[in-house]
Amino acid sequence: MEVKGGESVRNNNRHQQIINLLCQRRSDTVQNLAAELGVCERTIRRDIEELTLTYPLETVRGRYGGGVRMADWYFQDRPKLSPKQTALLKRLAVGLHGEDLDEMNQILARFAS
Repeated sequence: MEVKGGESVRNNNRHQQIINLLCQRRSDTVQNLAAELGVCERTIRRDIEELTLTYPLETVRGRYGGGVRMADWYFQDRPKLSPKQTALLKRLAVGLHGEDLDEMNQILARFAS
């Protein structure tokens, strides 16, 4: 199957739009995504199938065509700690207890690379 350059760019652009929308909304229906992006539902289903190879998407079955949702932990362009920063925070965490330790562990879980 040969894909023309313009079609590939449109597909990539639409894929990025889908990811951006799902990162903002966390979930949406196939029907709504198709209407918003001006394509048929089958196109969105194919796009989602391709995107699941790279992104943590979960498809959801439903009465009205189903939907798709982004994993709770995934955020696009989320700031990350460097390995050096992570190591420093882990060393500092050794002296923490109780709520302070819990908070430090949450920070590490959310931002450590």
